[in-house]
Amino acid sequence: MNQSPESRMSPIVSVDVVLLTLVEQVLHAVLLRRAQAPFAGVWALPGGYIHTDEDADAQASAARVLREKVGIAGAYLEQLATFTGPARDPRGWSVAIAYCALLPVQQLPAEHADISVIPVTALPQLPFDHRAIVDAALERVRNKSLYSSLPVHLCGESFTLPQLQQVYESILGEPLNKVSFRRKMDEMELLQAVPGAMHSGGAHRPAQLYRVKPAFRQTLALAPRGL
Repeated sequence: MNQSPESRMSPIVSVDVVLLTLVEQVLHAVLLRRAQAPFAGVWALPGGYIHTDEDADAQASAARVLREKVGIAGAYLEQLATFTGPARDPRGWSVAIAYCALLPVQQLPAEHADISVIPVTALPQLPFDHRAIVDAALERVRNKSLYSSLPVHLCGESFTLPQLQQVYESILGEPLNKVSFRRKMDEMELLQAVPGAMHSGGAHRPAQLYRVKPAFRQTLALAPRGL
């Protein structure tokens, strides 16, 4: 049977972003309080419609959502998955292109009534299928951390190798061998020493500070073998 034009209405197309940061070595997600129906007043992932008149592509839409609704720019951003169907949005058949974003906690704006930074293990009930999107993002981040430089995007401008290892361990939930970890960092060739910059570790001797090479500030380095 042929469908009438009325029954073939265009789907709702949007982007949703799982913005992750690390607070006291615990992964947190940034949530926004929805201003409009459906689910007005409920905590949700940052998201919005694609603006075909100004967004070059879906990633540009995701970056704009973070800039306009969260007040940040420059987060590491990668496409996660596409979530579709007639039941995920009460307004109708919808397509959500989901992204995962990582940002050092120092670069988050100050919290206010409509933005909350919550541990991923203590998230409230989320609207739409946002819980499934968060779960997919967490699986992606943990899996990619085994063979790439992804966790470095949660670090500040400069950091020591022990601090970077702690970030990896916080994401993976297990300790890593120090010698093996440093060998993997060398193999990926993503770090450069900050000339003359040392971090005083109290009782420990000062440690060299590193930063990410410019070529890897918005992309990933891959390890030839997993951690």
